[in-house]
Amino acid sequence: MRPKEGQVRIPSGCAIAAVISRDGNRMSGEGMIHAMEPMHDRSNGLGGGFAGYGIYPEYKDFYALHLFFDSRDTRKACEAFLKTGFEICHSERIPTRKLPAITDEPIIWRYFVAPLQSVLRDLQLDEKEFVVRTVMRINTEMKGAYVFSSGKNMGTFKAVGFPEDVGVYYQLEEYAGYAWTAHGRYPTNTPGWWGGAHPFALLDYSVVHNGEISSYDANRRYIEMFGYQCTLQTDTEVITYIMDYLLRRQGLTLNEAAGVIAAPFWETIDRKTDLVDKEKHIYLRTLFPSLLITGPFSIVLGFEGGLMALNDRLKLRSMVVGEKDDRVYIASEEAAIRRIEPDVENVWSPAGGEPVVIRVKEGVQL
Repeated sequence: MRPKEGQVRIPSGCAIAAVISRDGNRMSGEGMIHAMEPMHDRSNGLGGGFAGYGIYPEYKDFYALHLFFDSRDTRKACEAFLKTGFEICHSERIPTRKLPAITDEPIIWRYFVAPLQSVLRDLQLDEKEFVVRTVMRINTEMKGAYVFSSGKNMGTFKAVGFPEDVGVYYQLEEYAGYAWTAHGRYPTNTPGWWGGAHPFALLDYSVVHNGEISSYDANRRYIEMFGYQCTLQTDTEVITYIMDYLLRRQGLTLNEAAGVIAAPFWETIDRKTDLVDKEKHIYLRTLFPSLLITGPFSIVLGFEGGLMALNDRLKLRSMVVGEKDDRVYIASEEAAIRRIEPDVENVWSPAGGEPVVIRVKEGVQL
């Protein structure tokens, strides 16, 4: 018997949410857990996760490496490898609470590390590039070990499960940060596994994504020419590496990077009357044609001191923004924002391809 109308759910993708305090005030991660509750049906239990910024003030000068291990022996081997390139200031198991909804847990550990200056001199690398290369090496060469977070004073927390359960599992009410992002996954082409949950992170960049990238293979082939290796079975990984490449390596601004991955159509560029703006877009489209991301998407990029929200240029996925006092909220649905701020103001929907960048006020100590 064929299902009737209303009995078949065709989701518009995953669920994303984010909040930031412009004044740099720290907020508990519990709010993000509640924001995901009204969007429960956008997920199917195969992945949920969160990223918090400003959550490690006591170790803010060290890179916080979050890792999954499949065994104690793997953890010991990885620690020995880390000690060849880093000073390990502190290490510990990431606290979790047992939940029936979260199963097949790996060993979850965090390390607060600083690259050894002698190693950087020998390799003639800056510390960020060294950290990136270390992450890539562990994730591709060390079977049973996976680095899923590697920034300073920030961290991602993810698992197979609904996001509300994942947040409780990681005890996010015990953390406080000036910005948070969250994701509930509804995978369509890839399996649900711990590493494949969002956010995807590299250094202080983290990405949550609702949608599907039809240009994945072209994007992946291009970005892998520069040392990035896409091994995690999801198209969102490539967005994170593209942003690191454009922002850190190429030195583009956030608006310029948005103009690469969600570039205007050529006919839109041709109609521009501002000649400087027109030439800039022609330059970016000509220089980075393989980094145009096609297909429906809405993303939130987290970075040190801010967030950027961006839709694909046709706006094929929903995303709304709202404000209240010093806080700015972003979500797939307004209901998610109103769950944690019923009196939210200035609710609006960004246009396709138009980035919304929110930063902590200049001079605020993070």
